[in-house]
Amino acid sequence: LNERASHARSIGELKGGAPAYRPECEAEVLRHVGAVGNGPLAPERIGAIFSEIMSACRALEQPMAVAYLGPEGTFSEMAMFKHFGHGIQGQPAASIDEVFRRVESRSVHNAVVPVENSTEGAIGRTLDLLLTTPLKICGEVVLRVRQNLLAMSGDQPPRRDFARVYSHPQSLGQCHAWLSQNLPSAERVPVSSNAEAARRAAGEPDACAIGPELAAERYGLTLVARSIEDDPRNMTRFLVLGWNEAGPSGRDRTSIVMSAANRPGAVHELISPFARHGVSMSRIESRPARTGQWEYLFYVDLEGHLSEPRVAQALAELKEKAPFVKVFGSYPAADF
Repeated sequence: LNERASHARSIGELKGGAPAYRPECEAEVLRHVGAVGNGPLAPERIGAIFSEIMSACRALEQPMAVAYLGPEGTFSEMAMFKHFGHGIQGQPAASIDEVFRRVESRSVHNAVVPVENSTEGAIGRTLDLLLTTPLKICGEVVLRVRQNLLAMSGDQPPRRDFARVYSHPQSLGQCHAWLSQNLPSAERVPVSSNAEAARRAAGEPDACAIGPELAAERYGLTLVARSIEDDPRNMTRFLVLGWNEAGPSGRDRTSIVMSAANRPGAVHELISPFARHGVSMSRIESRPARTGQWEYLFYVDLEGHLSEPRVAQALAELKEKAPFVKVFGSYPAADF
């Protein structure tokens, strides 16, 4: 490990300030170590170990600061550490807008923002900001969301007849059935984040919070109940933003937004180049264009990298047909 770290430090000096974070290279390493392991350790556990090794060496090559939707103890912070490891300086921001601004002003190198949840759907503010930002998507993180009921700890077992339950609105929605069955009389109080929910519950004996284990650790709470989300497959997808575009890694995704003319068959006409060139769409999301004319924008995720001829040709045809197209970037697809 120290020999590897010495090489990383030397490489950093040779680069002379060039970016140390290369998402495509790191993705290739993680896929390789996950594929060659055939022992009792699951690929994601091996990947987590190597992520920390790369994070520590990257810090020697170039110290990095990464913004995320705060405060501390949120799922966004967990996603940041999952992707970048702990060899970075995490900077919590009060809003998704502020996360974008910090990278755009170059006060941090990269940012991590939520974009969609498998239960509650898309994060509209992230999609809106992607429309105007000059930043590129250079990575993605998929986080298994385990919601837990948290409460003040003490000498006695924590109570279960709570008067209030604090949480982010999305988390309240993800745990609706469990709360209805187990805490039917508790007032559900939406707050700005699960970390804020944990902070409030830490000072109120008759209140509890919903959030990740990280929030319990940060605010000294006890886990009253684990994994209370209604859907055990509940996952949130996060985007990694930065100024540098990611190169091809072998399994990539390209995200775009496009508009369609307000006439029958317009959307079908726009997506036909993808079928013609063998490019799969893994996601399409519509949002109002806010023109007051009942017009919509379509956010699309494509399988493949911009450097691949089939993807490049499909997008070239699309740009000839669509009134508006913006490419957010190509980046390694998350594996685990």
